Amino acid sequence: MSERLKKYLGWAGVLAMLLVGYSIYSYANTYERSVSPARSFSVSADAKAVGIPDVAEFSFSVITEGGKDVATLQSANTEKTNKAIEFLKNSGVEEKDIKTESYKVSPRYKNYYVPMSGGSSLPPEIVGYTVTQTVSVKIRDFSKTGDILSGVVNAGANSVSGLNFKIDDDTALKNQARKEAIDKAKVKAKEMARVGGFRVGKLISIDESAPYSYSTKYYGMGGEAVSSTAATAPDIQPGSQEINVNVYLRYEIR
Repeated sequence: MSERLKKYLGWAGVLAMLLVGYSIYSYANTYERSVSPARSFSVSADAKAVGIPDVAEFSFSVITEGGKDVATLQSANTEKTNKAIEFLKNSGVEEKDIKTESYKVSPRYKNYYVPMSGGSSLPPEIVGYTVTQTVSVKIRDFSKTGDILSGVVNAGANSVSGLNFKIDDDTALKNQARKEAIDKAKVKAKEMARVGGFRVGKLISIDESAPYSYSTKYYGMGGEAVSSTAATAPDIQPGSQEINVNVYLRYEIR
């Protein structure tokens, strides 16, 4: 074997040993990272974005009480509910913004107490039923909010509640608040590293919590009887809506 070939094989062997050594080192380093979490630190920040609501939501119920003739009660309840829904449509509320939330038929009981019997009583007796139908509504034209709230009552609803103003699609506001919160968290991480005497490593994770805070108004009515006299429409102000976002960033420590 020539000296040149021996020299070539010798260098090849050295290179092979270096490659094996590097592979072992790389594997050991990777394994150590997988079983031993890197030193890390976390920071948090929050931000908010403010917008003007574009949707008013409320719900109304038609409550009908009577005797044991459930079919008659259901017919009366349906007639009033349909009249209220028809009023909404005639007022410009779109069909997609009117949703039946619940329909319930509940028995009403009467309890009988027998005197001079040691406190015993007869089993309760069903004396009638109550039919309740609840409908949720979205109003997109705020100039009609007050008239619609009073109008559904005149149309047959005897309970109106939960008026709430919100932004129908708050994605843009949420993105705005998230970006601001992350930027604030990054600045805080650099400042913590400076004070702590270390360098900020790679970003390990980002977590977010987004509690919402809506401006809320309520307009409620109750009772079975509703005057036929048209009520004065309330003056409704939507105000503003805040969206708050909290972020939590975790970095490696270098």
